[in-house]
Amino acid sequence: MVEQTYKLDAIFSSLSDPTRRDILTRISNQGMNVSTIAGHYTFSLAGIAKHLDVLERAGLVRKIRQGKEQIVMIDPKALAAANEYLEVYRGLWEDRLGSLDKLMQKIEERG
Repeated sequence: MVEQTYKLDAIFSSLSDPTRRDILTRISNQGMNVSTIAGHYTFSLAGIAKHLDVLERAGLVRKIRQGKEQIVMIDPKALAAANEYLEVYRGLWEDRLGSLDKLMQKIEERG
């Protein structure tokens, strides 16, 4: 099961913070070094490092050393696990909304 591979609690908890979501958006197309990421925020470098640690523990990012720099890159595996989990509920809601739509059509036809 997905939960055994990735801890969904950690994934969703880390995504609950708007700064962490913004960091993911910024690095979604290309990796960035920690200083470049920090330059987009008013937080200290240490504050950004804490956000990155949360994202890394959740498996949402990985750090690759290039010389003296650490490049932070998005790791799509954890996002895929979260998406897989949510897809189950999306299917349930689509089924329920489809049933509701059919019921509303029947009511309109009668009325």
